[in-house]
Amino acid sequence: MSKNNNHIAYFCPSLSWGGLEMNQLRNAEWMHNRGHQVMIFVQEESKIHQEAKSIGIAVDFVSSHKKYYDFVKASKLIKKIKEHKITHLIVRDPKDMSICALAKSWSIKKFFLAYFMEMQIGIPKRDLLHSLRYSSYDLWSCPLPWLKQQVNELTKFPEKKTVVIPSGLELDKYFNAPNSQVAKQMLELNINKKYIGLVGRFDEQKRQLLLLESFNQIKEKVSHDLVFLGESTHGELDDYFDKLKAFVKQNSIEDRVHFRPFRSDVETFYAAIDVFVMATKSETFGMVTIEAMAAGCKVVGSNKGGTVEILNHGEFGELFESGNAIDLSNKLLIAISNQNFDANVIKNEAARYDAQIVCNKVESALEL
Repeated sequence: MSKNNNHIAYFCPSLSWGGLEMNQLRNAEWMHNRGHQVMIFVQEESKIHQEAKSIGIAVDFVSSHKKYYDFVKASKLIKKIKEHKITHLIVRDPKDMSICALAKSWSIKKFFLAYFMEMQIGIPKRDLLHSLRYSSYDLWSCPLPWLKQQVNELTKFPEKKTVVIPSGLELDKYFNAPNSQVAKQMLELNINKKYIGLVGRFDEQKRQLLLLESFNQIKEKVSHDLVFLGESTHGELDDYFDKLKAFVKQNSIEDRVHFRPFRSDVETFYAAIDVFVMATKSETFGMVTIEAMAAGCKVVGSNKGGTVEILNHGEFGELFESGNAIDLSNKLLIAISNQNFDANVIKNEAARYDAQIVCNKVESALEL
């Protein structure tokens, strides 16, 4: 049963299935479970369409559109918004901002239009055309304070309409993951060893090779082994996975490095490792960092992007110079030798990102 007469729609015509699309669907599901009327505008037979259907979230179909000034598709969107009596429309992809702004400005009956930021802005967007487009938005939500500062500095969007709402996670499964020994058995790892771990597709952007280089430098100084959870993307990125395996063989560390296929119960992976590494050059937010903290792992992360704020500038983990294998080696040694580490402190910090806390903030920001 609906809490009120509001009807929330999520606009996501993407054919991809990454963090942005997952966050759209995840938030739609949470809001649906909290009693709101919810639907998603998707492309038919897209991955998000299939996933939404599997969990009972209503959908309607839109087609792909031009990034700017797609007047025809905007007109069609207006009709769907009117048909479904949409009161709130949520956008996450910057490529969708123009068409939704057009729909808002042309609609006779106005609706609340919100942009939930997932990517950095990068370059100034204070020109007239961007400012006009942004003027149709009632809310710009940023997952971390540094991104809110970007919005303030690089756009003319009103600060009073800009809020910080982190991307959320259902954290209970990480708080209540299997114990370390059970998790290691599930991953076919030695229960008597400790592990440094990284999760993510095998891709140069995730920088598994950087971690391998760092581990190779300190392998004689630590008893930990190294474990990767993930899979390569079929095609040219398979070459990167081959490069990782070649490095392992060339440096005779086959018995210290373990590759495991990705699994949906990713909490098992975190429960099995002692130190988690976020090696990506600059992660905008980094959900996996939150997951690792919720599981009580020590965290070593790149000193660029959202990881810096998630770790509160080093209070909740070690920060290494992005891309620097030697510095990563040093920070791994510091993390491993940290006798004052308290997993409960890290878990309590991660609790700030719990889904229910995030949903409360979303409801408040959307004036629901």
